[in-house]
Amino acid sequence: TLDQRRESLDPTETLAHTLTDGRGDQVMVGDKPRHVVSYMQDFLFTPDQARTPVGALSGGERGRLMLARALARPSNLIVLDEPTNDLDLETLDLLQDMLADYPGTVLLVSHDRDFLDRVVTSVIVSEGNGQWREYAGGYSDIAAQRSPESQAQPTKRKSAPAPEQRAERKPERLKLTFKDQHALKTLPDEIAALESAIATLEKRIADPDFYSRDPDGFARVSADLGAKQDALEAAETEWLRLEMLREEIEAG
Repeated sequence: TLDQRRESLDPTETLAHTLTDGRGDQVMVGDKPRHVVSYMQDFLFTPDQARTPVGALSGGERGRLMLARALARPSNLIVLDEPTNDLDLETLDLLQDMLADYPGTVLLVSHDRDFLDRVVTSVIVSEGNGQWREYAGGYSDIAAQRSPESQAQPTKRKSAPAPEQRAERKPERLKLTFKDQHALKTLPDEIAALESAIATLEKRIADPDFYSRDPDGFARVSADLGAKQDALEAAETEWLRLEMLREEIEAG
């Protein structure tokens, strides 16, 4: 269960310490280790915020921290009670993205109809007189699945109900998530930094005496160069994908 009131956060602890519980610089995401700074960036924190006290974080940042901590823990079920309350738009978009990628079951209570339409695959609704019914799809799909009789008399039970006809969900309109928008803004700087680093490493590799003078250093620089070249290719590919998606959305 996500501590949405954030009472379990210690304002004197750093962001990194909160995620790792003080156990070094690794955070276990499910059963896989991740460097805490890399994991923080998934939730829109910058590396230099790792040592920031929780008490200095904004309300939206604390919400993202709680989400990061909850999703790092091994689980196959998340329970949320009115999760959109007190969330800023950045954290709300991030929450939607993270829940969409969550491999387990999400059980949530919400009066936010738009949020339900974006996140859930079925809705359980009170029909009155202690009766509850599950509808496929989001909140907007409920009306299409109810028969005219049940909409007029929602509490009346039929002795021989007709087979339920499920409505086809309308294809969701393409949109850039907040993470996509953030990446579009930050990737150009990241690409430029990688290009600069690669140029520096290539100059070192080009030194004809480098290998004979320091074989181990040459091997380290070569490995670093290869890693940065791979990172540059991945960043350029991602930026191109997002830019094409942005143009497609703007074209309508």
